[in-house]
Amino acid sequence: QVQLVESGGGLVQVGGSLTLSCAASGGTFGSYAMAWFRQAPGKDREFVARINNIDWSGGSSDYADSMKGRFTISRDNAKNTVNLQMNSLKPEDTAVYYCARSRYGLGTSRTNDYDYWGQGTQVTVSS
Repeated sequence: QVQLVESGGGLVQVGGSLTLSCAASGGTFGSYAMAWFRQAPGKDREFVARINNIDWSGGSSDYADSMKGRFTISRDNAKNTVNLQMNSLKPEDTAVYYCARSRYGLGTSRTNDYDYWGQGTQVTVSS
């Protein structure tokens, strides 16, 4: 059984930085794309960033438009972890952030393409 556990969330001021981590156990981590999504109160879960598997795509990544240039996703297949470095945080980045494992080696922005999810970690950006 695959388990994903996020950590690193917290309270940060506008313009600050946080690094979220996701530790995976069970299954074959390196074969699948990984992604981060987020969900703010009263809103749908939205795509943040994805990173493809290394064997097929060299670990290429993609971001939602509002995160480009501010967020960086990375993975360490030896440690079964995926990180999300978040810089220049804004109040609208406040949400619960979820780590997810794709059904495929190449990720997408669609929640339905991800079959395992973590429990989420809260990020609050205060002004």
